[in-house]
Parts: sequence; structure tokens; C-alpha cells
Amino acid sequence: MRLRHAVGSALGALALIVTVPTSASAATGQFVFTYERDGVTIEGKLKDPEAGKCIDLDQVSEPGATPAHSPRNRTNSIATVFSDLECEGDASPLKAHSGYGGEGVKFRSVIFDQ
Repeated sequence: MRLRHAVGSALGALALIVTVPTSASAATGQFVFTYERDGVTIEGKLKDPEAGKCIDLDQVSEPGATPAHSPRNRTNSIATVFSDLECEGDASPLKAHSGYGGEGVKFRSVIFDQ
């Protein structure tokens, strides 16, 4: 009788472990920015970006590329943009849901609070 209860309890615990989702650390929403390529103005977007991890913007990471500008933070996390790759250089935080930076905010990387 005890063995049956022990096995049942173990199987129940295993089912809970397998079915309970782990919390994904992501900022929900979109982060929108503007960049230039070959003289053309393009709008870039990050959808549900990973939080707590520095994100280098591929669009402006090449040597000689002009930095992105005009960030609009429409995520549920504070976004901090940095003038250099790897979240280095001058930092500008943007509040969650409506943070906005004009053309003067030049950046190449961003990180979202967890």
C-alpha cells in the first residue's frame, strides 16, 4: 500500500515539473527604431526582445554604419540604449510602454530590464 502511494506521489510530482512552464525572461511588446542604409531610411523592430541580455542591433553593427536613432519603447520593460555595441558608451533609458527618443538619440545596442 505504501509503495503504491509513493509511486503515485512521485508520478504526480514529475507531472508538475514537466507541465509547469519556466518563466521566459522577455520584454513583451515592440521596440522600434530608425536606421539608414544606402541613403534610405528604414524602420527596424524587435518583437518581445529577451530581457537582461545586451542586444547589438545587426542593422548598425557593421564598421562605418551610421547608428540607429529615434527609439520608441513599446515594451513592458525599461529599455536602455547605448551609443556603442555590447551595451557600452553613452546610455539613455527609455521608460516602459511609451519611452521615446528623438533623432538625437544615437545607439547601436539596447538592453531591457527583467
